[in-house]
Amino acid sequence: MSSRITCEVRSTVPVTVVRLTGPLDLGTMRSVHQALDGALATEPEALVVDLTDVTVRDRLALSVFAATARRAEEWPAVPVVLCGPPPGTARWMAESPACRAVPVSLDCAEATRAAGAATAPRLRARFEPVAEACRRARELVVDACARWNLPEAAGPASLVLSELVGNVVRHAGTPMQVTVTLRRPYLHLAVVDGSRAAARPAAADQRAEGGRGLMLVRELAQRWGSVPAGEGKAVWAMLPAT
Repeated sequence: MSSRITCEVRSTVPVTVVRLTGPLDLGTMRSVHQALDGALATEPEALVVDLTDVTVRDRLALSVFAATARRAEEWPAVPVVLCGPPPGTARWMAESPACRAVPVSLDCAEATRAAGAATAPRLRARFEPVAEACRRARELVVDACARWNLPEAAGPASLVLSELVGNVVRHAGTPMQVTVTLRRPYLHLAVVDGSRAAARPAAADQRAEGGRGLMLVRELAQRWGSVPAGEGKAVWAMLPAT
């Protein structure tokens, strides 16, 4: 009996679809986790997971989909939709408290269309690792909050994003992609750079542009964190969308 599972990733812009084929158990769920993480690292607008050809051997392995959905909620702030589960798998998913939080569609084509239609408002920009990037990041998030009628979020969000960008300028020293996403009830901020070194709160340098350190991010954000992304990492923060 085969113990391998294949993960076919295809982009149907703006949605990425991952089609799984083979047995899902505690031995193969790691491969699935890596494939889904890799798909999220490309920052699609939504992720659809096709379970049509999956045979679930251990219901505990279904937790990989709940973990992926939680990761996607934080960064890149996109929905995850499961589709086409065989009847037995669908029943197990309905019985799992964790999996019940992940949307499931019986029709994969419809899931892809619905996920694409549910894309969130988003602004992106690429910055070089120079001090001016902090100012440009603040301008980006203030513009986003004005477009999306979030007057109370503009101040805290501009401070947080400035610190995330400033951390790249001071420590990573690589070009970066900055993303501001409105997925209520949160405003999501993310900076992807080219360094795998973990982002950690450090002593603030009050003299530097955006130099109050990631301690300020921790104080202002509802949640924040850092995850690997391609050859680098993504540092993200979530603030109330008010």
